[in-house]
Amino acid sequence: MSSPEHNGAALPADARQAWEAYLAMRASKQAYFSLLSDVDEKYKTEGQPTQEESERLAELLAAHDANVKAFNAAMAAITEPASRQALLLKLQTASEE
Repeated sequence: MSSPEHNGAALPADARQAWEAYLAMRASKQAYFSLLSDVDEKYKTEGQPTQEESERLAELLAAHDANVKAFNAAMAAITEPASRQALLLKLQTASEE
């Protein structure tokens, strides 16, 4: 179970929204690169991805693109400098995990 500090509950509402968008973006990136790595390993020596694998990769990439846009919009919506600073500190901590 996540602590309030880890899940963003301690952040101001506008920063919390950006934090949640960041988490979604991070998860979609991981999902895409995980499948990409699996497919790359599977076909390293010969063959190529199936139509289903290619379609799933495209779906994951599109989902990640949407999450990046949502994160950028959430960041742009933060108008309070203190909220932005709190989020930036949280993002820095998250990148060190």
